[in-house]
Order: sequence, then structure tokens, then C-alpha cells
Amino acid sequence: MDQTEQKPGEEMSDDVTRVAASHTSLAGRLRNYFLTGLVVAGPLFITIYLTWSFITWVDNWVRPFIPPTYRPETYLPWPIPGTGLVIAIVALTLLGFLAANLVGRTLVELGEGILNRMPVVRPVYKTMKQIFETLFSKSGSSFRKVALVEFPAPGMWSLVFISQPPAEQIAQRLPESDNVSVFLPCTPNPTTGFFFFVPRNKLIELDVGVESAMTLIMSAGMVQPGADKDAQKKLADLAATARMAQLAKAREAVE
Repeated sequence: MDQTEQKPGEEMSDDVTRVAASHTSLAGRLRNYFLTGLVVAGPLFITIYLTWSFITWVDNWVRPFIPPTYRPETYLPWPIPGTGLVIAIVALTLLGFLAANLVGRTLVELGEGILNRMPVVRPVYKTMKQIFETLFSKSGSSFRKVALVEFPAPGMWSLVFISQPPAEQIAQRLPESDNVSVFLPCTPNPTTGFFFFVPRNKLIELDVGVESAMTLIMSAGMVQPGADKDAQKKLADLAATARMAQLAKAREAVE
């Protein structure tokens, strides 16, 4: 009798092992397929949803100002999404063109003069105007630099966005001579946070874009700067794993 011949019990054990390995491999491939689909569809779905929500919000806000005669849904069986957004962009561009002319500047100055005479409206309008002028100014430096500051305790560092230097009456009261105002947004809602003045030498400026820093804050550190390349590499690895699994399955079928 050949000593290498397997006994019936051993053959049954090998068959069970192969079946179990096959089921495990199948579950792993299905998991990789699911994760690959989730990574591809998740960001795309959220982006489309947020974009569609914004377009719908603008359309609903602009539509009441459009006479029914000029609305596309009056003549079509369905509304055209984005009509209000296009009209809003054209209207704002036309308003900016008119405000840049002599007549437009005169009307703007007249309107501002009226608002400046209103006790409650005046501070709100002036504050909003300064914020918008600072944010959309080509020469402005507000929130275009990211830095680290030691906060809320020694040895703990937080991301801040550098704003304008303090006004003269405030700078004279501060102990340091060179100070800047910074905004420290909270996680995961960056619309709230802390505003404070800090000496410039206490900041560590970073070579990181505002968008990347905001993404880092909103994700609570899960998405680090430069993570787009890492995410693409992980997605490529998942796709490669799925392809290898398909090739292995094809070889098994041929054998």
C-alpha cells in the first residue's frame, strides 16, 4: 500500500478546508466590491445633492421676483432647474456694472447715506459691507493664511486663519507691539469659533491652503492635507484588488 495515499477522512477534511477558503475569498471579494462602490458613489452623491439643494434654494428665492409670463414652466410641462441661479448671476453682474459707472456710484452713495441715518440698520450694514469688501477684495489678506497657535493649553496646537491687524486704538492697549487678529473655527461646524488677538511671533504659519485647512477642521482630522492623492491611491488599490480577484476566479474556472 502506498504510504502517500490519503485516507477518506483526510480527503474530506481537505474538501472542507477548500470550501471554507472559497467562501472566505468570496466574502472578501464582495466586501472589496462594496467598499469600492461606496468610495466612488458616496462623494459623487453628496456633491450632486449639495449642488442640487443650492440650485433649488436659489430658484425658490428668485422665482417670486420673476413675472409668471417670463417663467419657463409657464410654457413647458416641467420647470427648468437653474433658471433662478442664472438670473441671479446676470442680475448681480448687471448691478456691479451699473455701480461702477458714475450714475451707479451716485445712487449707491445716496442709498448708503440713507442707511447711515438709521440708528439700528447703520451698524449692521456697515459691518456687513466691511466683511464683504474684505472677503472679496483682490488685495485683501484676510483668511488667506493658515497658522498654528498654542491653544487651548500649553503643548496643544490649533489651526487658525489670520485676519487683519488690530485697529490702532486696540493695538495700543495690547502688551505686544506686533499683533494680528485670528479666527479659530470649531469642529465640525466652522461657522462658530473663537476670535482673538495674538502676537505674530506666537504663530507658526503653514504652507497649507485655506480650503485644505477647512477640510481638515470639518472632518475632525480624518482628511489630512494632501489626502486627495492618498484617497486616489487607495481607490486604485481597491480596484486592483477587485481585478485580481476576478482574474483568480477566472483561473479557477479554467482549471
